[in-house]
Amino acid sequence: MPHFAPVRVRGGLRQLHRLVRHRRRAVAAGLAVTAAALVAAGPHPGAGAQDAQRARGHPATEPVRKGQGPQLVAAPVRIADAATVRLLRPGDRVDVVAAGDSGAGDASVVARGARVTKVPEPVDGTAAGGALLVVSVPRATAHRLVGAGATARLAVTLC
Repeated sequence: MPHFAPVRVRGGLRQLHRLVRHRRRAVAAGLAVTAAALVAAGPHPGAGAQDAQRARGHPATEPVRKGQGPQLVAAPVRIADAATVRLLRPGDRVDVVAAGDSGAGDASVVARGARVTKVPEPVDGTAAGGALLVVSVPRATAHRLVGAGATARLAVTLC
């Protein structure tokens, strides 16, 4: 193999230094080229007309689906202290606390930040048994409320 003289590219090192000095311009140009390529590529094959519009940067105009987030249910709860329930109004946020009947001071929070949806009028003669309160909570929390209401006295604290 014959011996060749080294090949030298003129100005190569200077262009590299210029690119390093103007790093922001190079990054901006790279981002612009990438964005243009993504828009030109369009939606994947088999996408519908609505997907094509969304891929081109148009905002979605569909309403939010009801399946997103936890599903809330109305849970009736009997609170031991009827006078406390009279202080509440629909829209208030409360924590529901279950206190054991053992008198040992063991209490646990059953529902945090439950929204009061209704405060029914008391029926004559039921003040001794507490007062009814309807709160809006996730389904799993409603199940815990029912279980706690059957075994312990319930109280509320305002949030």
